[in-house]
Amino acid sequence: MAIPVVGALVKAAAEIKNIPVEIKQNLTDPIKAQSKELRKLLSKAIFTEFGMHYRFDEILLSDNIEEAFRQRVPVFDYNKMHDAWWHKCLEGKRNVSWPGKIKYFALSSGTSEAASKFVPVTKMMNNRITRAGVRQLVSATRYNFPIEFYNRGVLMIGGSTDLQYNSQYGYYYGDLSGISAGKIPSWFEFFYKPGQKISKIKDWGEKMDMMVKEAPKWDIGVIVGVPAWVQILLERIIKEYNLKTIHDIWPNLMVYVHSGVAFTPYEKSFEKIFGKHVIYVESYLASEGYIAYQVDLEKRVMQLLVDNGVYFEFVPFNGENFDEDGNIVDHPTTLTLSEVEENTDYAILLSTCAGAWRYLIGDTIKFLNKDRCEIAVTGRTKQFLSITGEHLSQDNITRAVEMLSDETGADITEFTVTGIRHDTMFAHHWYLGTDNPAAIDKEEAIKKIDAYLCQLNDDYAVERTQAIKELYIDVLPIHVFYEFMEQKIGKWGGATKFPRVLKGKRQEMWTEFLKEQNF
Repeated sequence: MAIPVVGALVKAAAEIKNIPVEIKQNLTDPIKAQSKELRKLLSKAIFTEFGMHYRFDEILLSDNIEEAFRQRVPVFDYNKMHDAWWHKCLEGKRNVSWPGKIKYFALSSGTSEAASKFVPVTKMMNNRITRAGVRQLVSATRYNFPIEFYNRGVLMIGGSTDLQYNSQYGYYYGDLSGISAGKIPSWFEFFYKPGQKISKIKDWGEKMDMMVKEAPKWDIGVIVGVPAWVQILLERIIKEYNLKTIHDIWPNLMVYVHSGVAFTPYEKSFEKIFGKHVIYVESYLASEGYIAYQVDLEKRVMQLLVDNGVYFEFVPFNGENFDEDGNIVDHPTTLTLSEVEENTDYAILLSTCAGAWRYLIGDTIKFLNKDRCEIAVTGRTKQFLSITGEHLSQDNITRAVEMLSDETGADITEFTVTGIRHDTMFAHHWYLGTDNPAAIDKEEAIKKIDAYLCQLNDDYAVERTQAIKELYIDVLPIHVFYEFMEQKIGKWGGATKFPRVLKGKRQEMWTEFLKEQNF
């Protein structure tokens, strides 16, 4: 998330320093581009432990590399990949699933898992992330920004760049945004805010205080970060300096690059924060690699990166390939880019230049335009609600809240839903976060969300008449969601995202927390 904005300023830097930049993705034949990427990855890793175990040499000699790869190499989730291979990388061993020694690991837990995951980040992967970011916002030059735009600061709101070090095995670990921001090129230091000193601060509250303090000294043109935390920071700055909008202090702010969650629920709140038109640009950067970015300001859709160190496969997100808890089965159906269909939910498998192979990242997407590789993120494999067969996706859930927000005028920026027992049947319990609770009548909200979901999802409409007997809604202040993440989950700021569906232990923790807070 920290790197995508580099490209917005490379044009000016390149003119001054003659920096070579690859900005054009090979979309003339995305199928051929993906085949080429797979061949490159297999060739690079042929003499690793993983490559020798799964006979990459024989795969490369086959008539159909994609099919041979699919047949020989199993699908991995994080636990399987860690237990079989990546634990060796964490023990300092070389040439495990990628050549050389892994010196950096990105900590990631998504929004579904409690324990942290250590995801390898190689030099080649970091370079590919940088290159993708360069492509994305160098391409923004076609939008005719004034030349002064390229002299403005870029505020990156992410994790600490002061990484932790494992002295026993000799590697660093921390947020991917911290790893990436800590490796920004020297020429970019002039543009980069909040600067290395503040970026190293680990305590999110202290970091926020320092950014608010330094804000008047900056001339910001681009902001990058997860919507919730960007909103909190900008609202604090507005309050601290008694401003009407953030443009009173940063009049040249023109671009906001967001990722991590659907932005639509936050859009009304941002409209109140901004005093001028700001261009919203979406990027899709996971700990495992740069997956896609927005290429069209009008359509606001993202394009899959088919030639940037990642080979993609797609698993239809259905009951044949995933169990009721969102766990992938042992031998799922997998499709290549040439085999997918539009408007169908798929879980993504990545094989990357960081040593991930047929790796389930936990996100679901759909293709809006297969030929142009245009996609939309629809949710996560473990963030769907189906206690009776209603199969509510994160996309369904988010869209229902957006519709409620549009109809009531309430800014509902955080929300979640759980499934609970209700007598001998079941119920859904919604929690809506807004700082204007008076705008939401709970009884009316229940009726409206119910009606929206019946329109959006046929399975829900059926189950609502049979097994889901009640809907409940609680309206909470937004800060309750963030305090839960800080106090109970231990995640605060940066790339933290509140889960849209709560299950299992986190559902129990959430219920207990609300009782403690007298909600």
